[in-house]
Amino acid sequence: MSKKFTFIGAGSLGFTRGLVKDILSFDAFKDAEIHLMDIHEGRLEYSKKAVQKLIDAGKYPATVHATTDRRKALEGADGVLITILQGGLDVWRHDIEIPKKYGVDICVGDTRGPAGVFRFLRTAPVMLDIVRDVEELCQNAIVLNYTNPMSMLVGYLQRMSKANITGLCHSVQGSAEMLAGWIGAKKGEYTYTCAGINHQAFYLDFKVNGQDAYPQLHEKITTDPKVLNAEQVRNELYLQMGYYPTESSGHVSEYLPWFRKRKDLIEKYCTHGTNWNPGEYAYIVKAYEESGATWENAFKEFLAQDEVDLARGEEYASNIFNAVFGSGESFIFNGNQLNNGIITNLPAKACVETPVLASPAGLQNIHIGELPSNLATLISLSAQIENMVVDAVMEGNPWLVYQANLFDPLTAAVLSMAEIKTMTQEMLDKNADFLRYFKSLKI
Repeated sequence: MSKKFTFIGAGSLGFTRGLVKDILSFDAFKDAEIHLMDIHEGRLEYSKKAVQKLIDAGKYPATVHATTDRRKALEGADGVLITILQGGLDVWRHDIEIPKKYGVDICVGDTRGPAGVFRFLRTAPVMLDIVRDVEELCQNAIVLNYTNPMSMLVGYLQRMSKANITGLCHSVQGSAEMLAGWIGAKKGEYTYTCAGINHQAFYLDFKVNGQDAYPQLHEKITTDPKVLNAEQVRNELYLQMGYYPTESSGHVSEYLPWFRKRKDLIEKYCTHGTNWNPGEYAYIVKAYEESGATWENAFKEFLAQDEVDLARGEEYASNIFNAVFGSGESFIFNGNQLNNGIITNLPAKACVETPVLASPAGLQNIHIGELPSNLATLISLSAQIENMVVDAVMEGNPWLVYQANLFDPLTAAVLSMAEIKTMTQEMLDKNADFLRYFKSLKI
């Protein structure tokens, strides 16, 4: 019997095309029903054509369906993938521009800090609506979230629902591939244990052919200028803390008090890195301005291609589905879930990013134990702030939003308490149309 896969927010060419290609590459899913849902009818139609092109290229007996009706798309689904963005660029650019007015310089702002907090406040009600539909229409489905801010959203949804949901980010496997490339290790030769929270996880070990590869990495980072300059923030963090982080330098710089609080530090650490996203202010705003003008051409270019790459990529999603309700081949991945003792020196309600075993029995968390004390100190603060924001949403409490911003490491390194309060109030007022579920917007 064919399996049904539903994409909520299917108008993203990159995500939808890549994930569908991966799903169809498994024998168990070649006859899959692909259901695409998006509120943007133009993008939705292009996505449908793109998926049909994949189906035709692979000569798969699969089908594709497109709708703006979320409930119709979800009914009877076996797998659900969520890739939404609540509010357009005209809405969320203020998450970055308002803090900048007060002196807080943000690069991406989709995970934590003032920008990540307000993205969560807008997105949480919509995500809960989606999960409530899942509970009613496809209660046994495996739900994979790609929407940021990952930790707050998944932590919130797991506190509010018993749906089979986890969150996925490609930074873990992507960064591992980068590290392996630096020391000449090939796929299949390297392994790792990675744990923490989304965008603030660390490789507790990194091995090549069973041997500790950290000494090789250390030598490469400290002796090869090309490697050192590729990821200036991340490399500095590794050199000072002893473990390598998963997220790009631009992202990482926002979550910490050490790299963006002064112009000279931004110039030193966040300007000249040679890898993707070294840390430019409002990098993501500029990227979306560009993609907003070119998305249709990107679809057309793909549709015009004579040859289509059908090789499976490195995203986890299709392997998870295959493990649970495909061939049954088990698969270990890094997912996001409530802690509840997985990492013993982080808060129980923290949403952690740790190894998970996918199998026909479902998704089973793999115990980590204690993190090194320096990592636990760093991550625990972020996790407790995120819990505070989740509580703010559950209570409709603007005071907790202010308290979360008050303890944000970068914001606290730049602003006084009074300035943070004023900034938070301005951001609450700016987002009033999205925060009608709050009891009040007055701090």
